[in-house]
Amino acid sequence: MRDITPVTVARGDGIGPEITDAVLYVMNAAGARLKVEEVPAGEAVYKRGHPGGLDAAGWGSIRRTRVFLKGPITMPQGYGNKSLNVVARTTLGLFANVRPCVSYHPYVRTRHPRMDVVIIRENEEDLYAGIEHRQTDDVIQSVKLISRPGSERIVRYAFDFARSNHRQKVTAFVKDNVMKMTDGLFLKIFYEIAADYPEIKADHMIVDIGAARLADQPERFDVIVTLNLYGDIVSDIAAQLTGSVGLAGSANIGETCAMFEAIHGSAPMIAGQGIANPSGLLMAAVMMLVHIGQGDIAARIHNAWLKTIEDGIHTADIYARGLGRVRAGTNAFAEAVVERLGQTPVTMPPVGYSTMRPAYDGLNRLAPRVRALKELVGVDVFLQWSGGLPDDLAELVLPLSTEALTLASISNRSQRVWPDGNADVFCTDHWRCRFLANGGPVQHGAIVELLGRLAEAGIDFTQTENLCNFDGKAGFSSPGQ
Repeated sequence: MRDITPVTVARGDGIGPEITDAVLYVMNAAGARLKVEEVPAGEAVYKRGHPGGLDAAGWGSIRRTRVFLKGPITMPQGYGNKSLNVVARTTLGLFANVRPCVSYHPYVRTRHPRMDVVIIRENEEDLYAGIEHRQTDDVIQSVKLISRPGSERIVRYAFDFARSNHRQKVTAFVKDNVMKMTDGLFLKIFYEIAADYPEIKADHMIVDIGAARLADQPERFDVIVTLNLYGDIVSDIAAQLTGSVGLAGSANIGETCAMFEAIHGSAPMIAGQGIANPSGLLMAAVMMLVHIGQGDIAARIHNAWLKTIEDGIHTADIYARGLGRVRAGTNAFAEAVVERLGQTPVTMPPVGYSTMRPAYDGLNRLAPRVRALKELVGVDVFLQWSGGLPDDLAELVLPLSTEALTLASISNRSQRVWPDGNADVFCTDHWRCRFLANGGPVQHGAIVELLGRLAEAGIDFTQTENLCNFDGKAGFSSPGQ
């Protein structure tokens, strides 16, 4: 008897239980070799006091099976709760989010009949790290973290994906014209790694024009790799361009665990009506079956699903007169897929998958690195102050400079306002005072001495950021950036 794979399943909230039932029904009928461990997740678990939406038993099941099929979740509003998706991705090391976005012309209405794009998104870093601080009465800060190892992993994953799936091009979406250090690092790594894949074309676009081009001419793209926030937005745009976000599945891949889900939400407004489209979660389940080495079953389900779409059996979200023949509910649609198991589409190309598990091991092939020479050359001190004009603040702070560190500039909301600042800059109560070394590198004690002087003077500083050179190059942005 062939191996049976244990998987953890959470039905979720809203339409989640309905579409999960439909998907499990199809997989069982197709002969998927699964041992399902069901766990509660979502709104009820949040309300029992688990801020991540999953209890200890649920986490234990996922760590045991290492495969998680998750229905859509409703997260209660309120401070302290965290997105289960974000928590799972970071807790389980699911660094790669993979979202295929394919048009099903002429059976699903779309303006882009030749669209076949895969969005690969970094999953653990960027603004989604969720590091936020209220700095002053006026200003809240969110920290954008981009690391070399995190960028290397997702970029190499994208090129490996393209190579193994016979894709021709990988495009990076970045905003390095504004975020020169964070997005600039990602783009630099992108081209370093692209050199290892000479058979694959590599290019990049600024994310705003890239998203516009994707919306207008998606056939220009093949594989897109990008940062966390951009990827979240762009992949939803891409999914909608195919005809409906209800058709798209998503895989979250790590080196030891993986999570599979539809990209849409829990849609409580239609829950219990039996009209939800199970296709997104079914396509996620197909990706799961490929991941666990049951590519034969994945292809059997996927081809039956394509034949169902070809035959005009559509759920309400994609049904259109002249394209759909039968407006089917959730269960009727699943039954139609089961009836077509063993069949292949006639017009649309059939799919095939390897029965071998993809080689995810060794993704963490990080480039060797030599530690840079790091020199401490100053400090940015952020403070709350509502006492007047920038010159007034400079008059207070400048005399507090030390023998080692001198006030060099003041900025507000990243715009330099002293010295020689623009009088038209609108200022809040959140100021950045940059102190630079008088000469060579300084020691940490010099910063402690400076902060002591500020504290004695009653200056309310909220945060400090050390300014360092790495191999003689500034590791920080200039005032006004």
